Amino acid sequence: MKQLTTLIDGLMFAEGPRWRDGKLWFSDMHDKKICTIDLQGQLNVVLHTNHDTSGLGWAADGSLLFVSMPDRCLMKFINGETLKVADLSALASFHCNDMIVDRFGRTYIGNFGFDLHGGANHKAANLIMVDVDGSVSVAAADLMFPNGMVISADDKTIIVAETFGACLTAFDIADDGCLSNRRQWADIRPAVPDGICLDAEGAIWVASPSTHEVIRVLEGGEISDRLAVDTNAFACMLGGHDGKTLFVLTAEDSDPKVLQGKRTGKIETTTVAVAAAGRP
Repeated sequence: MKQLTTLIDGLMFAEGPRWRDGKLWFSDMHDKKICTIDLQGQLNVVLHTNHDTSGLGWAADGSLLFVSMPDRCLMKFINGETLKVADLSALASFHCNDMIVDRFGRTYIGNFGFDLHGGANHKAANLIMVDVDGSVSVAAADLMFPNGMVISADDKTIIVAETFGACLTAFDIADDGCLSNRRQWADIRPAVPDGICLDAEGAIWVASPSTHEVIRVLEGGEISDRLAVDTNAFACMLGGHDGKTLFVLTAEDSDPKVLQGKRTGKIETTTVAVAAAGRP
């Protein structure tokens, strides 16, 4: 079995990993920071944010996009300034969360749907699309906690992790960004999908916090690899110079009340056989 090596510890809660320009970008969500780290473990704080921050991406002009969670906004950081791109509060029934950016700069953004840490009953949520002009619409409805997402290498399919559906759900992407042909890509119970990433064989690495592991899932649900973690795995990303470094973001819990005053978050790594593909 593969062994994980700690790249960095002492984080509060790392989420939204993206590999870009030789570094891993991520949100230290409850510490209200966006950071980068290189393969030598050198950490750099890119931005201090006003609210908890989750999903990351880049607009067509290369500016950094990020999800500001409790105020339910898509933000842009460019030339040292933070700007609001879109207000999602009319369509997001609770905190916004992870997102993905397509080749045109359109973003797809999930949200909790309900007060997860406040003990509310589970409720389905919208997947929201923000077009390049900033207009906001529902891309798909009735998803059970739409979380991590990937877009296939041919840009024709988006696959969404439904955390409380314990499944990966696929849609076809039209030229205008609209989604159709909803279908189950994989049922992964008892695992639950949080962050996900895609490899060149079309398999998806899935961080499953409730089962304390990262799994490699094939379409239809077959699991080809399992990688246990000591605490909980909340996100994963393929990167490195050859695309074969698997970054696993772990922490004791995701609840900010549990994490208050603690820094149990880590980024751990291992090497895998198949390189990254598609988006993010």
